[in-house]
Amino acid sequence: MNLGLLLARMAQHSAAAPALFLGETLVARYDQFHDAAACFGGWLKGQGVRPGDRVAVFMPNVPQYLIALYGIWYTGAVAVPINAKLHGQEAAYILDHSDCALAVCAAAQTGVLQKAQTAVPVIDVTKQVPQGEAIDVASRNPDDLAWLFYTSGTTGRPKGVQITHGMLMAMAYAYQSDVDQVTSEDATIYAAPMSHGAGLYAVMHVQKGARHICPVSAGFDAQEVLDLAAHFGRAHMFAAPTIVTRLTAHAQATGQDGRGLRTIVYAGAPMYVADILKARSVFGDVFVQIYGQGECPMAITVLPREDLANDTHPDWAVRLASVGRAQSCVEVSIGDAQGQVLPVGAQGEIMVRGAPVMPGYWRDRQATDAALHDGWLMTGDIGVLDACGYLTLKDRSKDLIISGGSNIYPREVEEVLLQHSGVVEASVVGRPHPDWGEEVVAFVVGHATQAELDATCRASIANFKAPKAYVFVDALPKNNYGKVLKTELRDRLMRRS
Repeated sequence: MNLGLLLARMAQHSAAAPALFLGETLVARYDQFHDAAACFGGWLKGQGVRPGDRVAVFMPNVPQYLIALYGIWYTGAVAVPINAKLHGQEAAYILDHSDCALAVCAAAQTGVLQKAQTAVPVIDVTKQVPQGEAIDVASRNPDDLAWLFYTSGTTGRPKGVQITHGMLMAMAYAYQSDVDQVTSEDATIYAAPMSHGAGLYAVMHVQKGARHICPVSAGFDAQEVLDLAAHFGRAHMFAAPTIVTRLTAHAQATGQDGRGLRTIVYAGAPMYVADILKARSVFGDVFVQIYGQGECPMAITVLPREDLANDTHPDWAVRLASVGRAQSCVEVSIGDAQGQVLPVGAQGEIMVRGAPVMPGYWRDRQATDAALHDGWLMTGDIGVLDACGYLTLKDRSKDLIISGGSNIYPREVEEVLLQHSGVVEASVVGRPHPDWGEEVVAFVVGHATQAELDATCRASIANFKAPKAYVFVDALPKNNYGKVLKTELRDRLMRRS
């Protein structure tokens, strides 16, 4: 089933219901949302886009984003959402690797791609989404691709996670069953990037005819979010932990209690127990935690609001530090290095299988074979399951850094630093940061200056990936096999702080 049918059906059922907003201003009812998506789909078809073709969406959080996304699905094409913060060269790589037919952009991202000199046609929809003859929703099977999600990989190049229509329908059903129940009275505020989890969560909010609110800032501003929640009421928001902590700090400083907020689903990075307790003391029992990956989008485990609120339960403190229990559409187990399931209480790699698990990476058989074993997705995360099914994360493998809810893989940054002729060796690690969760720190062997390395990074990667500090050393610590001991580097940072 094509996900676009959810919008088409809602337009039939509740044509006059408010759908898209820019701030407090209504942009489109559900019938207008559907018409715009169908006509954009017709325009895409006129450009030669066919079912299965890839179309990139490279823009911040604006109403045109959702029109473009559903227009792509109406044609049966595959959406390739790209983080609006990415450097032009990074975005150009995704366009090339996914073999996109064209890229739908806002003005700033159009300029970024023009500087990158991509060969892919770029369509600027800042003022208006192109319109052609309206089309019906194309027929799609559950295993047909809907979304190609590019996530950074340990090789330094991003991998394209293949997300199907069936995977996202399973995610939506599990959300209604396990996470939260959406109704037409709800409003979802897109404060986190729509190229990631926030955009995925549009599916169930379209399914139920909820209101979709794009902040005028096109991103996260604490006061703006609080104002929008108070204005619309029954507000839902997906947020990285850093957004939760910043929203909490602002509300505390200004004496606000989050009136109108109904649900904040947080995920994407570890959430310290002290931070969620503080947030709950300010906003009340509005929080739900989920754990997922692009490879199993938003649908591995859930810690529901009932568990977060039940502070009289003897295991409440332990559960608060967990990421909850398996969502109803998946199985979750802990495995050893060979993928064999371990007993309860054993520490090992988190494995998941079920309807929302990806079929593989786009045009990357080696990475697919490494990630999928006998139907299980090997997440690369280390955890423990207790006797009641609660999963606690113990570590993140592959040295992933999560800053402000965004994934940063050290190898990618290291390869950029090594482009400078004065860098002999480089090793990148994460350092705890009170606002962002972690920040990037680079240990460098060589004679390059900080200014030179900053310039090298600006030329190739997004600002949020660039090191925020450099430590210049004579040599990197290594084991007998020549592997850099990143644990020792992190220990050095802790001793310096």
